[in-house]
Amino acid sequence: MKQPGSVKSLENLGRVRLSKNFFMRDFLYSEIANFYGIQNVPDDPDLAIAAGTRLCEELLEPLQARFGRISIRSAYRSCAVNELGNAKGHNCASNTANYARHIWDRRDSQGHMGATACIVVNSFIDYYGQTGRWEALAWWIHDHLPYSEMEFFNAYAAFNLSWHEAPARRITSWIQPGKRVLTQSGDADVERNHAAEYRPLLAYLAG
Repeated sequence: MKQPGSVKSLENLGRVRLSKNFFMRDFLYSEIANFYGIQNVPDDPDLAIAAGTRLCEELLEPLQARFGRISIRSAYRSCAVNELGNAKGHNCASNTANYARHIWDRRDSQGHMGATACIVVNSFIDYYGQTGRWEALAWWIHDHLPYSEMEFFNAYAAFNLSWHEAPARRITSWIQPGKRVLTQSGDADVERNHAAEYRPLLAYLAG
């Protein structure tokens, strides 16, 4: 697929079904692009579709099947949008750091494909608000899904969820008291089962 150069071709890109419940259009909205009036369109749609398909099929679909509706906060960014967001201080890492992350249509320096979406798990909002235990969801994903990275934020426990060809298996959080690493490859507890950490969450959701 060529880079969209018309409304019709952009509509066709948006209609691409990445998985059972997700379409490419779900991931193209950008508040930065909207505010500054620039396009958020991939230069290499085929690579963006391939990476986005893996993100949706392997992570978002099973997560939504278990916990219900997922809201997309920020996902695909074109190089131009991400570069502007970085320059304007809108919490965007450099383009190089975001290749194979938020920039789906660029491979990273090692030639790997990847994709990231910042999401909110709607059913988790109230549990997080009452307990502050964002780790419960993190450990469930860690035990059940082939993620690469998770990065949690304070509002609604929104988090970046990444699929990558060479998964880092790293979980970090910006939730107070500051950035910290929950786990990463090489840690002693990476391979153990963490069911005790998320059992109260599952009980809460079961009512």
